[in-house]
Amino acid sequence: MGSNSEVARLLANSDPLAGISEDKPYAELWMGTHPRGDAKILDNHISQKTLGQWIAENQDCLGSKVKDTFNGKLPFLFKVLSVETALSIQAHPNKELAEKLHLQSPQHYPDANHKPEMAIALTSFQGLCGFRPIEEIVTFLTKIPEFRFLIGDNAATQLKQSLSRDSQAVASALQSCFSNLMKSENKVVVEQLNLLVKRISQQVAAGNNVEDVCGGLLLQLHQQYPGDIGCFAIYFLNLLTLKPGEAMFLEANVPHAYLNGDCVECMACSDNTVRAGLTPKFIDVPTLCEMLSYTPSPGKDRLFPPTRSQEDPYLSIYDPPVPDFTVIKMEVPGSVPEYEVVALDSASILLMVQGTVTASSPTAQAAVPLQRGGVLFVGANESVSLKLTVPEDLLMFRACCLL
Repeated sequence: MGSNSEVARLLANSDPLAGISEDKPYAELWMGTHPRGDAKILDNHISQKTLGQWIAENQDCLGSKVKDTFNGKLPFLFKVLSVETALSIQAHPNKELAEKLHLQSPQHYPDANHKPEMAIALTSFQGLCGFRPIEEIVTFLTKIPEFRFLIGDNAATQLKQSLSRDSQAVASALQSCFSNLMKSENKVVVEQLNLLVKRISQQVAAGNNVEDVCGGLLLQLHQQYPGDIGCFAIYFLNLLTLKPGEAMFLEANVPHAYLNGDCVECMACSDNTVRAGLTPKFIDVPTLCEMLSYTPSPGKDRLFPPTRSQEDPYLSIYDPPVPDFTVIKMEVPGSVPEYEVVALDSASILLMVQGTVTASSPTAQAAVPLQRGGVLFVGANESVSLKLTVPEDLLMFRACCLL
């Protein structure tokens, strides 16, 4: 809410005229050309008003490979997210399913693109991501009778037995359990959730530790979404807490939910989301249960570490296994008076999270002052020189497409 949100603080810092209302949520800052949030161009010398319009008329700025591969479109969408209330339990479809869903239901699935995405923490950032190891889920089924009631004894037993069998048996048993939960009758979910919340609240009041059943998180989610089936999903999904600079990559069909904190996020240029809980938005349980990747793995396997650049000691590169996007983190010490942002054969978007500089390039008419919250579009094969105007460390993120 208000200036508690990193999105609001970045906005206020980069635009002095942006009045921040303390009672208004500032959840997402979009940087890209998606029709639902085409970036506005602030430079009055440019006739086009949005980035999408400008790229359409200046195709070479994408870089030759990017232009040909992605049909003259910017392939990624770059965001800053500030999460105070949990975002929905969701997954994103692969290309084939996205095309099918868009054809069947364009009002709910607004484009035909896949949406792999990566979140890089700016502050401590908590999320649910991918299915937990089966042993952990079986332990919760033993300790939490309300959870077991919704799953059913048969499915719970089948899951336990799958521990000694192959990955296909595990996936099948896990799908049965998760589908049983998600397809439970709402009245029964509310009853069981109320019983569990009451029991955990009593234990907390008695001074007992309830971490072994994720008690604190359950109470928090129930407070945000009373009676919501998504509250039980915490017993299926890994709970991750990312430190600043740590990332998670979410390929197609991986169930996830962002719980709290601030991050930069990059994804293929799409707004397709299949939701199943912790949301007032459209819910599509059958599609979600059918499409998910039922591959359990420890939470630490979901972390996506960057590689350090060999050429530049200030760069960390987050390069996921999809062609649509790469994110480069730049951390430049304040003792470096001038820094060169190297040219790439790809259009890129540069977000200034910390620092104050003047940016100039051989093609720009004039130098551009850039400070915290500033966003710069850099055409393919253009370099940018940054001169520090205040001797403090720089923190920037650059989204691009390295084919």
